[in-house]
Amino acid sequence: MFIVDSYFTAIVFCFITMLCWGSWANTQKLAGKSWRFELFYWDYVIGIVLFSILSALTLGSNGSEGRSFLADLSQSDSSNIISALIGGIVFNAANILLSAAIAIAGMAVAFPVGIGLALILGVIVNYVGAEKGNPYVLFLGVVFVLAAIIVNALAYKKTNQAAQKVSSKGLLLSLAAGLLMSFFYRFIAAAMDLENFQQPAAGKMTPYTAVFVFSIGILLSNFIFNTILMKKPFEGTPVSYADYFKGKLSVHMVGILGGLIWGLGNSLNLIAAGKAGPAISYGLGQGATMIAALWGVFIWKEFKNAPKGIDRLITAMFLFFVVGLSLIIYAGTSE
Repeated sequence: MFIVDSYFTAIVFCFITMLCWGSWANTQKLAGKSWRFELFYWDYVIGIVLFSILSALTLGSNGSEGRSFLADLSQSDSSNIISALIGGIVFNAANILLSAAIAIAGMAVAFPVGIGLALILGVIVNYVGAEKGNPYVLFLGVVFVLAAIIVNALAYKKTNQAAQKVSSKGLLLSLAAGLLMSFFYRFIAAAMDLENFQQPAAGKMTPYTAVFVFSIGILLSNFIFNTILMKKPFEGTPVSYADYFKGKLSVHMVGILGGLIWGLGNSLNLIAAGKAGPAISYGLGQGATMIAALWGVFIWKEFKNAPKGIDRLITAMFLFFVVGLSLIIYAGTSE
């Protein structure tokens, strides 16, 4: 299987993760013009599963190092399989809430608040699970990210006050999503041998196998979570599975593309975790907040009617994120 053998390569992979995790929601925005996010989300999950299978049967099964995907899956302990499945279930619950927040509040708000909170708590959770990197530099970086989240929330509040809109539901959904999102990565990391991807300990999984099991957890839980949401949506009227099958092929493909994009980022992030450590790998990946905010501000124009002074807050937010992410990267070299 393919593995990362240097910290630099791991950081590059984490930046690609950042781009993927911060960009997949654009497909929801594209499909959402005529397509409810509850229906979009089914295609998104299908895309995640498809990518996990593709990567497991290619990069995860070729090469001279490590166990191939099928051999690795067959020897995995039930406890590790359950851990990766739980990771998928927790992620799915969080991501459905995040998708709802995007639909209500927009990318420029849902991502900085939800994923920003997930970054802060997730770095703490993953560092406790595997202490890799300089903790002082790492958590100083987290403080800067927290500052960026606060600045973004202030910008959103001022914009909404000017537009006389009620936004509490979108913010609450973003916070709930961030709280749940901070825990999913730890369950996947616990199922892998982070110290040795070449020859993982017996019963532990390679990243490719863990990603596959994780994606199955997402798919299985979606029959519960998303079915409930389809019947009792946060906004709008209920939708049915009949509505899903009425969708055009092009609309379905947009959702699947979103899942493929997120799945690529997830796989690269877990592959990088062996060299960078789960706290740094996860923290950098969740820098997706900045990427999503860039899309929301400059492409979707979510602050176009904002009052004067908002542009300074948005600039400050990006500066805080850049400093925070830089410190998180440096934490891995200053241990």
